[in-house]
Amino acid sequence: MFSIGDKVAVLDDAINGVVVLIKNSEVSIETTDGFTMTFFVNELIKINDTSILSKDIGSFNSTKIKFEKEESKPRSFVKVKKNKNEIPAPEFDLHIEKLVPNFRGMSNYDILTLQTETAKRHLEFAIRNRIPKIVFIHGVGEGILKAELDFLMGRYDQIFFQEANYQKYGQGATEVFIKHNVK
Repeated sequence: MFSIGDKVAVLDDAINGVVVLIKNSEVSIETTDGFTMTFFVNELIKINDTSILSKDIGSFNSTKIKFEKEESKPRSFVKVKKNKNEIPAPEFDLHIEKLVPNFRGMSNYDILTLQTETAKRHLEFAIRNRIPKIVFIHGVGEGILKAELDFLMGRYDQIFFQEANYQKYGQGATEVFIKHNVK
């Protein structure tokens, strides 16, 4: 592992030196201060020659690296700047498995009724508590729940709704904006 002439450092101490004698599991080194000290093999670590490293560093083209760093790369996505004080809109997942622990035995009509009643309850809560925006996650499916949600929200004058952020939700969510009257 070590040979005479190797540069070494002591693991748990700030001592460097050169190997002068190897005897079984003990290695004697001459420190940079000129002292001879003996350590066990597991207390030392070999230091690589830095002259090879300096040759490698010298072979790099620093102007090319600087140019690559300064070159602006096109962004692959558009980042929306958010206000730190902005509270994210509450999200309500209307998938039936998120609403009830066991939906076996429920008809499609019962499932749709439960989903629309849940959406109505959340919508009424948002209106009462002056929450400006909420998101309903309805999934893509056949579009029946989305159509019911559109019908439900169409009954309110102070509501504007649209498809939610595609990057975050895909096509399976509706974003609802609630205009509150200023009193």
